[in-house]
Amino acid sequence: MKHALVLAAGLVALAACQETPMGPAAVTPPAGAFDQTLPEAAPFDPAAFAWSSAPGRESLTGVLAYRREGLQYTCSGEDVLLIPDAPWSRRRMIILYGAASSAAIPVAIVRARSASAPPGDYARFVRRTSCDSEGRFAFQGLPDGPWYVVTVARPINATGEPMALTRRVELKNGPRSITLP
Repeated sequence: MKHALVLAAGLVALAACQETPMGPAAVTPPAGAFDQTLPEAAPFDPAAFAWSSAPGRESLTGVLAYRREGLQYTCSGEDVLLIPDAPWSRRRMIILYGAASSAAIPVAIVRARSASAPPGDYARFVRRTSCDSEGRFAFQGLPDGPWYVVTVARPINATGEPMALTRRVELKNGPRSITLP
């Protein structure tokens, strides 16, 4: 009973913190402090992603440095996705990965959660590249704004489950370099 009361109180607190999704007139990325509360469910709105289609002068370079249970992982040859942050995509990230800031979670868990993630035609706003043999990747010509970097990492020379890695990045005022978990 005590556990149920704590869970109910947590759900009420979460509901009170939900943000309103951006309306159709929104063409700029979300501003201000980053909020990891689960945004209210809403249909996919291409206008909330419009800012990400603009050409820009920002660049993002990254490298994978993930280790788990003594194993070193690589993303060599894997796609790296750059997904614009909008209320819809933030909700999807929280449902799939359990967090909107960064995560390392088995791919099997992400696949199992995908049926409960909101559907939408966001592929046209996603930027793609690949990890090289050193686990490095790069994106050029990006507009300022918040993005999610997503890739899959596999153990090097060992058996182990592939991991989905995500990280939220803010691009503004010049080149940015990151290291995935």
